[in-house]
Amino acid sequence: MQKRPKKWLAGLKRIAKKHGTPVFIIDHKKIRENHKEFTESLPRVQAYYAVKANSNPEIVKTLYKTGASFDVASFPEFMIVHDNIKNLPQKKRQDFIWDKIIYANTIKRIETLQALDQYKPLVTYDNIEELKKIKAHCPHAGLVLRIRVPNTGSMVELSSKFGAHPGEAVDLIAEAFNAGLVVEGLSFHVGSQCNNFENYMQALQLSASILKEAWLRGYKIKIVDIGGGFPVKYHSRVKPFKKLAGMLNTEIERLFPKDMEILAEPGRFMVANAAVLVTKIIGKAVRDGKTCYYLDDGVYHTFSGIVFDHCQYHLKAFEDGEKKVSAVFGPTCDAFDTISVAEELPDLKIGDLLYAENIGAYSTASSTYFNGFPPAKIIHINK
Repeated sequence: MQKRPKKWLAGLKRIAKKHGTPVFIIDHKKIRENHKEFTESLPRVQAYYAVKANSNPEIVKTLYKTGASFDVASFPEFMIVHDNIKNLPQKKRQDFIWDKIIYANTIKRIETLQALDQYKPLVTYDNIEELKKIKAHCPHAGLVLRIRVPNTGSMVELSSKFGAHPGEAVDLIAEAFNAGLVVEGLSFHVGSQCNNFENYMQALQLSASILKEAWLRGYKIKIVDIGGGFPVKYHSRVKPFKKLAGMLNTEIERLFPKDMEILAEPGRFMVANAAVLVTKIIGKAVRDGKTCYYLDDGVYHTFSGIVFDHCQYHLKAFEDGEKKVSAVFGPTCDAFDTISVAEELPDLKIGDLLYAENIGAYSTASSTYFNGFPPAKIIHINK
């Protein structure tokens, strides 16, 4: 386990003392480093940040300035991007795909489609009924057909809910063109936090086969969206991103022509390791021989990823000491608000601080006001 320098820990303490707890600290330098690593590792791929991972407007601004585009899944997310980049300096104009927003939720309300139409974004679909809605309410959008691909070995699978069967793909493309719409791309998603890189290889091969058939039938598709799922090293069992990038580069070069636009939807990769939570112990008890700590943050707030993202965030103490297995709970009156029943911590007292790293993705994005407890205060550093 990485031991943080005393200066870094002291900085967290100062922020907690100044702003109170719980406090969620976003490091924009780390976000820029993550974007740089992604784009340098995958030189043919344009990063469309998945806003759902963390929709904080300051993150959107930072990533826009680095050259990222955006993947949104709701109209409010679309407007977070639109409203926070419209007054920023324009990026140098490149091919049309690089500056667009993709609405990557395959199912959309009619009101959402009506509101989107004026912006002419890319929108995904995966069935005939959605195609009819787009034709009626958002005909100026560019379409991207999402296909179902293997999700085996991913922390969060998505193919049970989204994606057309590959055997139906070309017919759905034809239906769109016959309706007077334009299909610009093909997309897939191998599942979140994918540690089985063969998912990507199979998905790319499926995409290439579908595109070849579409081309033979006269449909010019020029975009491949390889989705997200890029793994973050939460623990030692996660395979390195560099290995995946090498495999992706090889397959992209082998399967697709040079003029094919390749985009991806990294979310977790950009923000997971760019935030730290500092929380305070507000209660302590011994239950059935086990020490239990009660914190001022929990699964209804920043630790929501334990429930929704199948992710465990390990807590660390600022002080050293002999560790023993303890239980950790959030502040609400619900027993469901359990952060961990087996956290290794030294003997601590009420008022002591704990911190959790790698908590930037799918955490504050799902915070509630359950029991009246507000979400953690958000602080930005290195902007």
